[in-house]
Amino acid sequence: MGARKLPVVALFFIVLAMLPSHTVTVAVMSVDLGSEWMKMAIVKPGVPMEIVLNKESRRKTPAAVCLKENERLFGDNALGVSVKNPKTVYRHLQSLLGKKHDNPQVALYQKRFPEHQLQEDSVRSTVYFKNSEEMQYTAEELLGMVLNYSRSLAQDFAEQPIKDAVITVPAFFNQAERRAVLQAAQMAGLKVLQLINDNTAVAMNYGVFRRKDIDNTPKNVMFYDMGSGSTTATIVTYQTVKTKESGTQPQLQIRGVGFDRGLGGFEMDLRLRDYLAKLFNEQKKSKNDVRQNHRAMAKLLKEAQRLKTVLSANVDFMAQVEGLMDDIDFKAKVTRAEFEQLCADLFERVPRPVQDALTTAEMNLDDIEQVILVGGSTRVPKVQEVLLKAVGKEELGKNINADEAAAMGAVYQAAALSKAFKVKPFLVRDAAVFPIQVEFTRETEEDGIKTVKHNKRILFQRMAPYPQRKVITFNRYNDDFAFDINYGDLSFLGQDDLSVFGSLNLTTVRLSGVGSSFQKHADAESKGIKAHFNMDESGVLLLDRVSSLLTVLLLCCLSELGNTISTLFGGGSSEPTLNVTEPVQDEEEVPLESGKDDKADTPNDEAAKETQEDSEKIAGEDQSQGKTETEEAGSKTDAKEEKDGEKSGNAEAEKDVEKKAKPQKKSKISEDITVELIIRDIVDPTADDVTSSKKKLQDLTDRDLAKQEREKNLNSLEAFIFETQDKLYQEDYELVLKEEEKEQISTKLREASEWMDEDGYSATTKQLKEKLSELKSLCKDMFFRVEERRKWPDRLAALDSLLNTSSFFLRSAKLIPEDDQIFTEVELNMLEKVINETTTWKNETVAEQEKRSTKERPILLSKDIESKLTLLDREVNYLLNKAKFAKPKAKAKAKNSTSSEKNNKANNTAEEKVTPPTVESTESKSESPEEEVQQGEAPPTEESNVHMDADSQSQPTEETTSTGPVENGPPENHIEDEL
Repeated sequence: MGARKLPVVALFFIVLAMLPSHTVTVAVMSVDLGSEWMKMAIVKPGVPMEIVLNKESRRKTPAAVCLKENERLFGDNALGVSVKNPKTVYRHLQSLLGKKHDNPQVALYQKRFPEHQLQEDSVRSTVYFKNSEEMQYTAEELLGMVLNYSRSLAQDFAEQPIKDAVITVPAFFNQAERRAVLQAAQMAGLKVLQLINDNTAVAMNYGVFRRKDIDNTPKNVMFYDMGSGSTTATIVTYQTVKTKESGTQPQLQIRGVGFDRGLGGFEMDLRLRDYLAKLFNEQKKSKNDVRQNHRAMAKLLKEAQRLKTVLSANVDFMAQVEGLMDDIDFKAKVTRAEFEQLCADLFERVPRPVQDALTTAEMNLDDIEQVILVGGSTRVPKVQEVLLKAVGKEELGKNINADEAAAMGAVYQAAALSKAFKVKPFLVRDAAVFPIQVEFTRETEEDGIKTVKHNKRILFQRMAPYPQRKVITFNRYNDDFAFDINYGDLSFLGQDDLSVFGSLNLTTVRLSGVGSSFQKHADAESKGIKAHFNMDESGVLLLDRVSSLLTVLLLCCLSELGNTISTLFGGGSSEPTLNVTEPVQDEEEVPLESGKDDKADTPNDEAAKETQEDSEKIAGEDQSQGKTETEEAGSKTDAKEEKDGEKSGNAEAEKDVEKKAKPQKKSKISEDITVELIIRDIVDPTADDVTSSKKKLQDLTDRDLAKQEREKNLNSLEAFIFETQDKLYQEDYELVLKEEEKEQISTKLREASEWMDEDGYSATTKQLKEKLSELKSLCKDMFFRVEERRKWPDRLAALDSLLNTSSFFLRSAKLIPEDDQIFTEVELNMLEKVINETTTWKNETVAEQEKRSTKERPILLSKDIESKLTLLDREVNYLLNKAKFAKPKAKAKAKNSTSSEKNNKANNTAEEKVTPPTVESTESKSESPEEEVQQGEAPPTEESNVHMDADSQSQPTEETTSTGPVENGPPENHIEDEL
């Protein structure tokens, strides 16, 4: 039986071995998408969390793309081109996302990068870059290129394909900006698991590695993040909470957020750049104004960025640029005091996000246990000095990686969202920075005068947690109508922030089919129009559906009365089947905005009440039914009393039925309403636009791949020519080459080298492949002869060693006594035959090869030696395995065993030591198996015998130990890596 199962088990393990090939795409990634830099991190099986290194082995990559006519560059390569040709390099794209052409942020971008031409999109009113008639790209398309490049870096680092990602965005991104990032990721072919706020990702990274320090006592921590483009202060509360799913788990809750969109390191760089330009003009080495030269200003910006970094550790530094303009070198000394004076107004804005965050969270500085610095710009000494004074702490926290915290927190979230990994739960309650409300108008009539009343309902308040679902009910609408979704009170924003914010109107929702849904059910009672909203994990507001809710009163018919009467006297259940629409438990009914007294538009809670009433009725019926059955059981014991009181009992039952028929049951009917959405902030690109953008980006990617393939073949051809020319004069190759053959190869290589100089660098990939294939075919025999001669020593040495070992084994096997012989004569003769044939073949072939010239094709081939090795090794292993599992023949033993016989018995296998049960023991086992278990005797299985023998021996043998039970470990293809 066991032999029959063996192939099935083998097949099972083969399947297990194949499974990892299907799990090669389980890796996930995160992208910390900053305005100037991006950091990527990955999680894959065997690698919990790791920052991705780019091609330059750096841990962060510039978020820039260079578009030339025939090539596309990213990262550091793109920045290198920005100094020579800044018009072709696009960066700081984050500030243009979700912005219309008339947004002040667009004008600021044009001022900072005057080399670019920003044009208005006539359909969406957004902007796009126009380099030429053929090269026109939107900000989303360029960002899609950057995201696609980040994925390629992650894939190269992970050595497997990646599609799922979590992308960080600033906490102050509004709906239009978040949708723009999602559109860019869609164009790049990335599946976004979540858009996570960068401050939330930082807080998660901080909490995950300190989960042991989190308890049920709230702990408030402020993260002050100053990056290249903006600054954000976030107050986070850490605390353990109880959950139904996973018990007590740590949780972070965003309590307050303050931000400054324009306060960042890049503005400092620009001021330093302008200061250096001023110093160069004052030197009057050139008649031209350096500010009018885009290339010179790009050089100064690069030097300003280096200067700011050096001044963070030094009080002064000599800025210098070779050949800045008109072949004139620039050199000037800049002190830290001068830098701080240039950015004095920026440093004054440092405490403002802290105060805004405290105001939002309704806290004071005493409630904050620690202020932790995040972001590269917090390394500026003056920033730390002003911030330390503002928060009133003894010191600022620097116990987190300021550059990589967001990427590491986001990749932890990516692993948690992916089904391929198992991570320890860490609950996150993020918060919406901007409130959202629903606005609608309704006609009212008072004293015969019709007026239009404007109503507002807060959908999501400021700092409302998400993801979250909400429901709004419109009660007094019997026909088609429309309502608006807008931002709520934004008075906490300054005038500059409001102008950059964009449109305050989000969407107009037009409903059609409202009247027809009511007309279908004229006898039904309207419970209003319900709009179901969802703010998802990415902070994007969605309108899931709109439906009309009606209730129909069900009258009890005669059949129902009869069923009820029969139920009262022990019959079947009379509970009708209702078409009840179950309420969505995770959706919250939106209350009317405080200060409004419009009773007609209050939230409709009748549906929930009716559901509760129905459940109470059903519960009451169940209780009455139980009582009736009890009474019926009692009545059966006394038939005479039942007959005497039959009439009165029936009368009382009918009265009870009439009473229960009066509270009529309600059936709920829900019908979907047709919804038309009119976006008011930034119109999303159409499906055709997205498809066109995808194709445009894919064409560029294909072009890049084709270029890389051509460069690869070009390099391979060059390397082959130079390396082969050098090999022709090496000793190993001269030994196997004839003079005419050497001359022929040398001539072909020289001609190929000349072709490379003239036409090779403009040749197509196909031509390069053909040229390389031609040269390889010409040199094939030469390489073969050299390679064979290099393999001979090791192969022949291995063959000699195996021949000696097998011969010794054969002699030993023949010396075994006949009574103990475990090998048959046929087996031994077969091994001897193989040894003799192999020895003869080796001696004859080696001798023949020694007679042949080194310049001829060898007859001693490495593959033949390997085949002889395989054949001989197989024969020897067959006999070794047979000896390993062979059982010595049983011998008759005397009663008085010698000590040596006892030792031999102790070293026997487990199967030999098990004594067959006697008839008496068998009968006792069959009669009382429980008694057997109580006595501690295990069933006579093979495994249990091994245990018994191992326990009975003070020093178990190696064989016995190896046959013990094996612990059940997880399957090898298990891909849920715990972080």
